[in-house]
Amino acid sequence: MTKDQGSRERHNPRPIYVGVDVGASRTKAVVMDRERRLLGRAVRKSGTDFSESSRLCVETSLEMAGASESDIVNAVSTGYGRKNVACATDTRTEIGCHARGCYLAFPMAITIIDIGGQDNKIIKLDAEGRRTGFKMNRKCAAGTGAFLEEMSPRLDVPLEEMNGLAMQSTDMVKLGSFCTVFSATEVLQNIRVGKHVTDIVKGLFFSVIKRVLEMDSLTENVVMTGGVVAHNPYLVEMTEEAIGRRIWVPEYPQLTGAIGAALYAMQE
Repeated sequence: MTKDQGSRERHNPRPIYVGVDVGASRTKAVVMDRERRLLGRAVRKSGTDFSESSRLCVETSLEMAGASESDIVNAVSTGYGRKNVACATDTRTEIGCHARGCYLAFPMAITIIDIGGQDNKIIKLDAEGRRTGFKMNRKCAAGTGAFLEEMSPRLDVPLEEMNGLAMQSTDMVKLGSFCTVFSATEVLQNIRVGKHVTDIVKGLFFSVIKRVLEMDSLTENVVMTGGVVAHNPYLVEMTEEAIGRRIWVPEYPQLTGAIGAALYAMQE
């Protein structure tokens, strides 16, 4: 913490800390106090103007917290567009922020599976919260939120309805391809032969899970996060079935990166 930040904290009747995670798909912001309580939060599409989306997210989260910009002691940003956050005094990596955000919720040795709009991450932490390894998939949309977004119009199904449809499946269609383009062809073939949409959607969910689980091995305690998990909780149930044990999910799985950034803001 700098001298100026320390002074602001001492003289501010309600010091707060801001974390902003600007992803390629969604921007997330949180407001926390010194006791690490979540006071305000916001999520919106990142769009083409990362600066504006981050500004609006911070503004909304401050409003929820009943705070103003003058109450901010420090702010840290992370994610794809982390350089575009006007109020941030520093930036941190996505890996570090997601690790911190998850460890706050589950302070034990964990493997974090983060399924985002454009990439997947597997992060391993020891019992003290130290990172022991990570893997990241950036080169292909398969297994990410973008994969499901691509398949949604091909099935003529709104993205927000896919979770409910997958839960109704009685005979899951297994798709052989990981590639988004080839998967789309498989989906069309299954529609043509009369397969139920519910069974195809569950097959798409299973493709996401299979892709993620092949990235790395898992430790005993597994945590799942990310916007895809937040909006499709059935993915967690399917993953639990695949690995044969319970999976932990934070209260706000889409916000772990932003929460981790706010924790870094406190530290500095």
